[in-house]
Amino acid sequence: MTVYYTLTFMLLAAEMVTFCVLVAPLPHVVRKKLFHFLSESPIIAKLAYGIKIAFIFIAILFVDAVQRMWRVTAEADLAKSNGTGAQDVRAETNMAARKFYAQRNTYLTGFCLFLSLVLTRTFYILLDLIHTQEEYAKLKNETKSGKGGDQVKQIEELKARLAVAEEKAKDYDIVKKQAEQNAKEYDRLATEYNSKTGGVSDKRKD
Repeated sequence: MTVYYTLTFMLLAAEMVTFCVLVAPLPHVVRKKLFHFLSESPIIAKLAYGIKIAFIFIAILFVDAVQRMWRVTAEADLAKSNGTGAQDVRAETNMAARKFYAQRNTYLTGFCLFLSLVLTRTFYILLDLIHTQEEYAKLKNETKSGKGGDQVKQIEELKARLAVAEEKAKDYDIVKKQAEQNAKEYDRLATEYNSKTGGVSDKRKD
């Protein structure tokens, strides 16, 4: 393996070790300190910047490896179709080795890029989880302290105001129903009066 593919393999191994550390069942305190160090340390930020540049070169190597694999595969298929038997054994062995190396380089660079995406996404998901746990613990402590008591009082006051508003709404509905009943009764009496007197009632004047 050439130097750059050896470095790619070392980076892939480092990613695998880092991923195992991130998903390992560590204690909450240890995990919290580890993620705060990884997210806030300026040294880690500079290292991450350098790794991002390295991944750009790995992406170029991946494209080159894919193209080389396609070319070697096409040459191998052409050699098989034009082969003459036992005298081409050495050529077939050389072609098989070239095909193997091309596929190895493609899988090596591809897995390195894919694992970098998985590692980045896993890191930020776990970091958000830790922040959420910290906020939950803070709210829990505030609830136990005096601030939590003030919030409970505010909630009780809001509930009382809501109950009063609901009672007013019920009273309004009762008054509205009574007004509708009175209007119906007025219309019935006006109709009976008109039928007896033979007149026509104007409800606006009445």
